[in-house]
Amino acid sequence: METNTYHLEIKSNPNNLIVVEEFFNQIAVEHSIPEKRIPELMVALTEAITNAIIHANKKDPEKTVFIDFLVEGRKLTIKVKDEGDGFDPSTIPDPTQPENIYRDSGRGVYLMKVYCDEVLHNVTPTGTETILKISF
Repeated sequence: METNTYHLEIKSNPNNLIVVEEFFNQIAVEHSIPEKRIPELMVALTEAITNAIIHANKKDPEKTVFIDFLVEGRKLTIKVKDEGDGFDPSTIPDPTQPENIYRDSGRGVYLMKVYCDEVLHNVTPTGTETILKISF
């Protein structure tokens, strides 16, 4: 089975999300990811990158977000690594609970879990790596 890898680095500015979206769209076309899956995968990807830019890297333009895409057959793995201090995903309140419904934030990790087969978080000495695993 052929494996294709792609790498992208962006500075921690929310305006750089468009670069990632265009990059992902090219990968999706190249690997025939079903069109109906693209919007939901885009949501998961942009949530992971937004978390890296805003929460981890604190929008510091000197910090970078590293994005790796690995396509093996009909499986896609996306790794988003920031340069932040890390976090404990178990401390994120459940956005489906009544007391959290109207909160302005806290849905990103939930949406990643809804749209991906598996979501992992590795805290490393140089930042957190969020790994999204998807079958298509």
